Amino acid sequence: MSTTPKRAATRAATAEPAAELTLLEISRTCAVQTDFIVELIEEGALAPMAGNEPANWRFTSAQTRHVTVAARLQRDLGVNPAGAALALQLLDEVETLRAQLVASALVDDSAPSGTRSD
Repeated sequence: MSTTPKRAATRAATAEPAAELTLLEISRTCAVQTDFIVELIEEGALAPMAGNEPANWRFTSAQTRHVTVAARLQRDLGVNPAGAALALQLLDEVETLRAQLVASALVDDSAPSGTRSD
């Protein structure tokens, strides 16, 4: 059974502890200007996990996904940072709801045959 590179990378990323990135590191990783990340922070789409000043801000490696998605929304669809913040919030909600559905399906599967959970 072979694993696609994307799945292997995902597994590796989830197995490693979350790395802390500076503002410059996350901007380089996501190939965006630091000003773009500052705009995302101002719009509430992104929150540094540490630091009060830009020079001290720290981000998780998982936050690179938000920056990358926001950059694509801006580049491909012309979405401004406020719109990207809204889209990211909605995407996070969809992801949470999907996880809840999967969890409830696992619980429902354990119910005796012929019973329903509604």
